[in-house]
Amino acid sequence: MRAFARKHPIIWAYCFIAFFSLSYHLPIFITGMSGSTGLRQTLLMSFLWLLPVVLLPRYTRQVLAVAGLVMWPAALTSIFYFLIYGQEFSQSAIFIAFESNAAESSEFIQSYWQWWFVPLLMVFTAIPLWMWSQLRPVDLSRRQQAGYGAIFALIAFWPFIGTLAAPSTRPEAPIAQATYHQIIRMEPAAPWNLVFGYVKYREQMADMAELLEQNRKVKPLQNLVAVETLPDTVVLVLGESTNRQRMSLYGYPRETTPRLDALHDQGELLVFNDVVTPRPYTIEALQQILSFADSKSPERFFNEPTLLNMMKQAGYEITWITNQQTQTRRNTMLTTFSQMADHQVYLNNNRQQNANQYDGAVLEPVEAALASAAPKKLIIVHMLGTHRGYSYRYPESFAHFKDTVGAPDWITPELLAEYNSYDNAVRYNDDVVASLIDVTRARDDNSLLVFFSDHGEEVYDNPEKLSTGRNEGAPTSAMYTVPFVVWASPEFKQHRDLSTWAAAVDRPYSNAHFIHTFAEMVGLSFTALQPQDSLISAKFVPSTRWIGDPYNPKTLRDYSLAVGEKVEKRPLKVAEANQSEQAGI
Repeated sequence: MRAFARKHPIIWAYCFIAFFSLSYHLPIFITGMSGSTGLRQTLLMSFLWLLPVVLLPRYTRQVLAVAGLVMWPAALTSIFYFLIYGQEFSQSAIFIAFESNAAESSEFIQSYWQWWFVPLLMVFTAIPLWMWSQLRPVDLSRRQQAGYGAIFALIAFWPFIGTLAAPSTRPEAPIAQATYHQIIRMEPAAPWNLVFGYVKYREQMADMAELLEQNRKVKPLQNLVAVETLPDTVVLVLGESTNRQRMSLYGYPRETTPRLDALHDQGELLVFNDVVTPRPYTIEALQQILSFADSKSPERFFNEPTLLNMMKQAGYEITWITNQQTQTRRNTMLTTFSQMADHQVYLNNNRQQNANQYDGAVLEPVEAALASAAPKKLIIVHMLGTHRGYSYRYPESFAHFKDTVGAPDWITPELLAEYNSYDNAVRYNDDVVASLIDVTRARDDNSLLVFFSDHGEEVYDNPEKLSTGRNEGAPTSAMYTVPFVVWASPEFKQHRDLSTWAAAVDRPYSNAHFIHTFAEMVGLSFTALQPQDSLISAKFVPSTRWIGDPYNPKTLRDYSLAVGEKVEKRPLKVAEANQSEQAGI
C-alpha cells in the first residue's frame, strides 16, 4: 500500500476521500438494505474533493487533513445510524433529532449504546489517519490539471446542462430544478449527508409550519355530536399502492391474501367491492381522503377541518404511526398531517424509498398506542404497503410466488420477476393488516379497524399496454381500484347494526368523500356532514367518481367512462398486445 500511495498519489488521495463515504455505503449495499444508487453517487461525488488537491498540489496533505476533519464526523454519524437502525441517514433522521426533546435523546443513548461502539470508533479513526500519513504531494502537469478541471466541471454542472437546454416559460424553474438534482446527487457523500440533509430539513419545516398555521386558523365543525355509541378505539390503516385486483380477497386467482381471506370466510370482515381513489398519487389522494376536499373543491383541504381535526374535536387522542419516509420533498403534506396528531411515531428515516423497511415494524408501536390510558383513541397507521421497489417490501420468507403458476399468460419471462415481487408484496401486506386486526382484537373493547389503500398500482395488469407504476395522464383501472375492508369488534357490533353496512358492499364509491363515511362509521354527526356521500348511509346517492388533477379541471374525467373495467373483461394475449402497440392502438 505504501508503494502504491507513493507511485499513484492522486489515486491514493481519492481513496482517502472515498473511504469516509464508502464506509457506510458499502454495508448498505452489501446487506441488500438498499440498491446501488447511493454507492454510485458517492464514488462520483467524492471525486470533487480532489479539486483543491489539483489546484494546490503542494499542499495535498494539508488540504486533505482539513477535508478529513470535516468528513469524519459526518461519516461516523451515518455509520452509527446504519448500525443502530439499519437505515441510511437522511434529513428525516435530522428531523427526528431536532424535533425530539432532551429526555427522548437521553433515552435513545441509553437504549442503543453498545460496548463495541468504542473499538469501532477507534478503528474508524485509525484507518483514515494511517491513509493520511501515506499521502504525498501530487505532481501534475498543466495538461493534467486542465483535464481534471474538465472532469470536475462535468460532474458539478451536468444536471444544469440538460435542464437549462430545455425550453421553459419560467427562467428560474430550470435552475432551481437543476440545483435540487445536484443536491440529490451529492447528498449520499460525506459531509453533504449532514449539510444538505439539514438544509432540506429546514426548508420542509418552513413549508410545514405554514400549513400547520393555516390549519390552526380553521374553525371547528358546527354542531358536532355523537349520534351513536362512539368506539373506544379506532384504527385507520392506510395502505400504499395496493391494487385490489391483485388480492385473492377480491377474486384474484393467486392466493395473495390468505389471512384476510380466512377472516372474511369467518364473517369477521366487511369487504367493499367497488371503491376507487380520486388520484393515483399518495399525497394528492390523501389530501382529499382525509379532508372535505374533493376533485371539484380542492381548496376545502386548506379552509375546513381535516379528519384529524374532527376526531380531536370529538375527544380522541390521536397517534400517527408511519412507515413512510418521514421527511422528503414530497412528504411534507404527510408529515403535516402527522403533526396534527397528539403523538407521532416515525419508523422510516431512510434517504431512499427503495430500502428494506418492512411494515411489520408498525405492530409494536400500535400495541403501545392501544395500551394508552386515553378513553378514546384514534390510531392512524400509514404503511409502505406495496410501493414500487416491490422486492424491498417483503422479507425473503414471503417470497411465495416464484414461477408462472397463477400468472396471466401475457406475463413473459422478462416481466415475471417484477410481477411475482408485487404479488409477494401484496401477500406480506395481507399478513401485516391481519396482524393489526389481531392486536386490535386483543384489546377486547369497543373497537373498529378500517383498511384501504391510498391508490392502486399498474404492474402489467393491462395486456393492451404492458407497463408499471402510475400515470394520471394514461389511467388504467389498476391505478385506481383499492381495497376497502372493515373489521369491528364484538362489542362494537353490540352497539351498531352492521347489516346496513353489509348491504352497501357493492356500492360504487370514491374515497374522495371518505370523511363522511368515516364520520358515520364512528357515530358522529355535524352540520357539514353529507350522508349522500357516505358509503354506509341509508341516504347514499351514487355520484360521478372524478379522477384527475382538480387544479387543472380540464383533466378531470369520470372514472367509469375513462377507465371502467374494460381491461378486465377481455385480456389480450401477448402477441395481440404487441400487435396493438405496433399499430399505435
